[in-house]
Amino acid sequence: MAKRRKVANLLALAILSAVAHRPMHPYEMAAALRGWNKERDMGIKWGSLYTVVGNMARHGLIEEVESVREGRRPERTVYRITEAGREELVDWTRELLSVPHTEFPQFRAGLSVMAALAPDEVIGLLKDRLAALDEEIRTLRELYERDIAEVPRLFLIETEYDAAILNAEAAWTRALLEELAGGTFHGLREWRAFHETGEIPADMRELAEKKITDM
Repeated sequence: MAKRRKVANLLALAILSAVAHRPMHPYEMAAALRGWNKERDMGIKWGSLYTVVGNMARHGLIEEVESVREGRRPERTVYRITEAGREELVDWTRELLSVPHTEFPQFRAGLSVMAALAPDEVIGLLKDRLAALDEEIRTLRELYERDIAEVPRLFLIETEYDAAILNAEAAWTRALLEELAGGTFHGLREWRAFHETGEIPADMRELAEKKITDM
């Protein structure tokens, strides 16, 4: 079961991974995380960086080391990781690797209301998605092959995961398209009739109502 974190924003975890490397001021943290592509890994919202840093310092995960000024730039506070921060980094990483979390991808949300569109339109949209997936897979493969020559696999493992997920989604989408285009998708006739007549088939209406009354 997932633990309740003092600072639950994944940006905090990314910051801990950065300052575990060396003390940094927030601008350096952002530069490091961008350089390491952590925004792709954790969906970072950069506008909350200073708020998260402040919350982490308040909870003792990082602490001020010094304030520095470079030229005419504003004074910047340098932070280092605390022992509590190292423990949080290790514990949080263990949890993310071992405990499954329920996630809600936008594609799943779209599939859940797919019936709002006519089958032929869905086929066209899925073809567009599949083309985009294939292009993303190709780009990811090229980047991986370029980086693996210089970067240890340990630091590219999340890219391997991304590629595996994208390949799985592309394969599933391709199979769904074959069913829809080939007419073998169960309920396709009723789905198509609904969009042609505007009438929900009786059995589908009954099923929907049953789900409501069973709640």
